[in-house]
Amino acid sequence: MNIPNLITVLRVLLIPIFILLFYLPYHWSYLASASVFAFAAATDWLDGYLARRLEQSTPFGAFLDPVADKLMVAVALVLLVQEHGNLWLTLPAAVIIGREIVVSALREWMAELGARAHVAVSNLGKWKTAAQMVALVILLANPSDFSFWVLVGYALLLVSAALTLWSMIQYLRAAWPHLKTDAEKK
Repeated sequence: MNIPNLITVLRVLLIPIFILLFYLPYHWSYLASASVFAFAAATDWLDGYLARRLEQSTPFGAFLDPVADKLMVAVALVLLVQEHGNLWLTLPAAVIIGREIVVSALREWMAELGARAHVAVSNLGKWKTAAQMVALVILLANPSDFSFWVLVGYALLLVSAALTLWSMIQYLRAAWPHLKTDAEKK
């Protein structure tokens, strides 16, 4: 267990804390939960940076890091869908969560074929993640009333959902020769 892995574990442990803060009946709970989420999102960058810088990449870290990210984002989206209860948030949330399931399954399947590199994380995925994290921080920090900031959060979440679909299509196109070949063998 090294420092980058401990930071990743911390990110997972922060999830119940930001849930608890989100549901507290105080006016500051939105900002508190958004702050914990933002801190956790920053640790995603930090653990990767330290793992590369200190040459401490491990199989455990390579497994847990994307799991921690997906858990954190899915939980935030579920909380926000429940709180906002509208199409502007529910549709992009379904797209984002659905894409994560599809791409995770695709990566697992491609790894079984020994072709995982064909569906490695791209720069588009990094832009998607940045838009998504900023949108989630903004939406977690504000009550569900239609305000300027909530509308900015919705807009960024829609951009993130569009980038999510685009990146999923790119991953599927990269994997298509393997999918097609396997289907032709049967």
